Amino acid sequence: MQIEKLDHVNLRTAQLDAMVTWYREVLGLSEGYRPDFAFPGAWLCAGDTVMLHLIGVADAPGAGSEQPLKMEHFAFRASGASAFEQRLQERGETYRRSEIAATGTVAYNLWDLDGNHIHVDFYTDE
Repeated sequence: MQIEKLDHVNLRTAQLDAMVTWYREVLGLSEGYRPDFAFPGAWLCAGDTVMLHLIGVADAPGAGSEQPLKMEHFAFRASGASAFEQRLQERGETYRRSEIAATGTVAYNLWDLDGNHIHVDFYTDE
């Protein structure tokens, strides 16, 4: 398994529409295709590359640097899914594997020692 790049950042927000507008207007990101998930959100792009997933939540997710970080997860795009899964099993790591047909990916969700959620994405046709 070799990490190739950071795939995207996922942020929770109680003000989804305002955040989409802010990222469009301030950073120049555009709203891109997002699969029809069972929860509200938006995927924001730089050119053709999805950079940011916003997730709409009803509770207060926190705001500003004075609050604890409220990032839900960060993700890497990688190759070598079989070797990665074998490594996780050999180490006894807790993980969840999920296939996302709409994006043609398999995501391995895992948590570091501090409990930070990470997922590593592999193309299903690798």
